Amino acid sequence: MEISSSALRLPFLFLLVPLLLFFLLSPWNPLHNLSGGGDSAGRRAQFPPKSLTSISPPPAEPRSPPRNPLDPLTVGEIHRVRSILSSYQPFLRHFPSIQSMSLDEPDKSRVLGWKSGDPIPSRKAFVIALLDNQSHLLTIDLDSGRVETHEISSGSGYPMLTMEDVVAAVQTAVSYPELEASAAARGLSVANLSCISPSPGWFGPDEEGKRILKVLCFSKQGTPNFYMRPLEGLVMTVDVDRREVLQFSDTGKGIPIPGRANTDYRFRPGNKPPEMERINPISMEQPRGPSFTVTDGHLVKWANWEFHLKPDQRAGLVVSRVVVRDSETGAARSVMYKGFPSELFVPYMDADEGWYFKSYMDAGEFGLGATAMPLVPLNDCPRNAYYMDGIFVSADGQPFVQSNMICLFERYAGDAAWRHSELTVSSGGQELREARAKVTLVARMAASVGNYDYTFDWEFQTDGLIKITVSLSGMLMVKGTVHDNMNQVQNQDEMGPLVSENAIGVVHDHFITFHLDMDVDGPNNTFVKVNLVKEENVEGKTPRKSYLKPKRHVAKTEDDARIKLSLYDPSEFHVVNPSRMSRLGNPSGYKVVPGGNAASLLDHSDPPQLRSAFTNNQVIWVTPYNRSELWAGGLLVYQSHGDDTLDVWSQRNREIEDRDVVLWYTLGFHHVPCQEDFPVMPTVAASFQLKPVNFFERNPILTARPVFEEDLPVCRPSESASII
Repeated sequence: MEISSSALRLPFLFLLVPLLLFFLLSPWNPLHNLSGGGDSAGRRAQFPPKSLTSISPPPAEPRSPPRNPLDPLTVGEIHRVRSILSSYQPFLRHFPSIQSMSLDEPDKSRVLGWKSGDPIPSRKAFVIALLDNQSHLLTIDLDSGRVETHEISSGSGYPMLTMEDVVAAVQTAVSYPELEASAAARGLSVANLSCISPSPGWFGPDEEGKRILKVLCFSKQGTPNFYMRPLEGLVMTVDVDRREVLQFSDTGKGIPIPGRANTDYRFRPGNKPPEMERINPISMEQPRGPSFTVTDGHLVKWANWEFHLKPDQRAGLVVSRVVVRDSETGAARSVMYKGFPSELFVPYMDADEGWYFKSYMDAGEFGLGATAMPLVPLNDCPRNAYYMDGIFVSADGQPFVQSNMICLFERYAGDAAWRHSELTVSSGGQELREARAKVTLVARMAASVGNYDYTFDWEFQTDGLIKITVSLSGMLMVKGTVHDNMNQVQNQDEMGPLVSENAIGVVHDHFITFHLDMDVDGPNNTFVKVNLVKEENVEGKTPRKSYLKPKRHVAKTEDDARIKLSLYDPSEFHVVNPSRMSRLGNPSGYKVVPGGNAASLLDHSDPPQLRSAFTNNQVIWVTPYNRSELWAGGLLVYQSHGDDTLDVWSQRNREIEDRDVVLWYTLGFHHVPCQEDFPVMPTVAASFQLKPVNFFERNPILTARPVFEEDLPVCRPSESASII
């Protein structure tokens, strides 16, 4: 996330304050369009789609009730929560600001015991509200219509920001008289500016007792990509609740605003074509329709997989109750109870006054679902995609829709699921050629957190593997400089890389920590580290001098399961069920397969690292299941001190052997910007896998049917196409 304004952190945040205010007051505002109940809608994109005959259509009745204990709050339920809080005695004088509202999920044991057709457990909502500068944590029972629990937080930190918070901060800043003088000194008026409001982190007692935002400004003249044109050194600190500028600093009046040339990234028919041969459009066609179904709005079934999929205002996309069907017995076997991105930490590596505080925690400060823009059909998602909306809550407690927030589609890229070819000499030169096409199912959402765009993919394979990928694109956060060429810089190590004239691409990191409540064949699991150890060969026995040998180490406590990757200390990381053995006596399990990664290099006592201590391990933590431990950075992240993080919980060193455990995995990126990242970055991605290990009795897709020519429609190139 390159945290842009608070205004950036909410999907509409790239807009100027007048447009934001227009949106809030406009009859087209989605907040004004929801008067009844309803579920998260699912549908195809708004363009002529392929027939999706095997996908269940969205509910015809917008007031349809939840069908699953994990279904998100409906529009009707959100209205009911607001009504209950409006008549709640502590809020009679002033209705609080609703910072977040979500389903308070039933106890895990009740969900695991629930079957389709059973009565839905009592529906409850969890609300975080702000009133009189206090964070109120409330549980509301929708059946009884009463507030069941009400706690005022005594720890550090505030809830997620709302759009109203963002508008208030930016509006306060742009009306501040000194801003006009600073703009004029650069040859601009306030009307030429786009101002954003990044979160401030936490850096000491001067920031106690008030919610603050830092407001930065950019020139929007001649380009929609104002991020490339900063007013360097200009920072306003705003008290969000009092709507007051606490500090105004402008140390960069001698630094030119980077130019607008080549900053516009939009497609226009008259644009100069790229210097490459044209690529013809590509689309995966499904003449018999897709192979997956979405029933009751959220239950996905595909091939041998079944899982619950829902949008979430903070986490973005949540998968739950993930089961895979056994290829031998046909039985549905559990793999994971719940998985989602828990926190996203982005620290910038510049200690200047206008940069030191940029150390964002996007999920807890702005919400990955709250910042999700509608996915772009045919570009974000392919033609055969199915779309799902999110229904979230604004500060006044009213529901609003994040449309086309999640897409679901089958992917085929010409890869093989397995193959083997052989020329058997002993059989008279008989040729064996066997291959199976690899088709996967992808659930995708994208969060536009200010200048950065994060795409999250959960990809399910027929062999039981789950691949989780995070892709980064969007705009850099650049720093203005007097230099327009590196030749002007005497000590280049003292300055970040120039990505354009007068624009430095500031070095930064991205860390995404996932919460993975693994339930491999049931809740009670054990974490096993399989170390690959070099063994010396007995001299004279054979010519070999050394070899590798796997040695299993069962983690008994949380300390045993803290993993830091090392190429020269290789290991595999298994989550196994010691009570479920294969026919060969191996415990049923899944292993975590790390991909490309990075570790935080910040000092552990650095304030940003105190708040993001969940990145101190690279890449794994394991904790016992605790329904209150969902967010790696803590429940209340905004301006927190780091006193409620995964690191703090794990210091209790609880027992984890043969327990219901949660695995936490962190993907990491170091980003040293370069010219190719200007003016918009090509996508870079990293992933990890959850792979079955002794879970199946043999290759689960051994008997998969090959694809034959007659299975596919006859497609021929158009006459204008040339085949060489």
